[in-house]
Amino acid sequence: MKMTFCRAVCLAAAFLLMGCDEAPETTTASPAAQVLEGKTMGTLWRVSVVGIDAKRAAELQTKIQTQLDADDWLLSTYKNDSALMRFNHSRSLAPWPVSEAMADIVTSALRIGAKTDGAMDITVGPLVNLWGFGPDRQPLHIPTPAQIDAAKAKTGLQHLQVIDRAGHQFLQKDLPD
Repeated sequence: MKMTFCRAVCLAAAFLLMGCDEAPETTTASPAAQVLEGKTMGTLWRVSVVGIDAKRAAELQTKIQTQLDADDWLLSTYKNDSALMRFNHSRSLAPWPVSEAMADIVTSALRIGAKTDGAMDITVGPLVNLWGFGPDRQPLHIPTPAQIDAAKAKTGLQHLQVIDRAGHQFLQKDLPD
């Protein structure tokens, strides 16, 4: 009985030690990933790509950064000179000329907003700012119900439309703020 117990312990130890062996080398080495990174919209971005050389990686990094910079210039709510903020700050109710990219993005956002019954609403900026989550400073106190109602009155997908006139795109709002 003692011998059987000893054999069982030795056999178990042998099996456990077999699992500690180094993994066998694979015959095909996996290619190294190229890590591309940059800065945009107040944060960092990083992409890992496998199977491209350093020259192609540099070209791809430039393309990604260029696109992100263009998107930031177009849509930033933190830059007063972005296309979006120029429209938002305008008090004009006339159709506002925008790029095709901007018109496409707003059209998609309005479509998603309609399909979600307003759960996604790109016009919530006044509420976002009121609660201190936007580019404006954080509030010193919790907004009152009257302040919340006033901000809500400035929101709603029904107040924004995209217009296409002979291949020219416009945004139009029906509230000046």
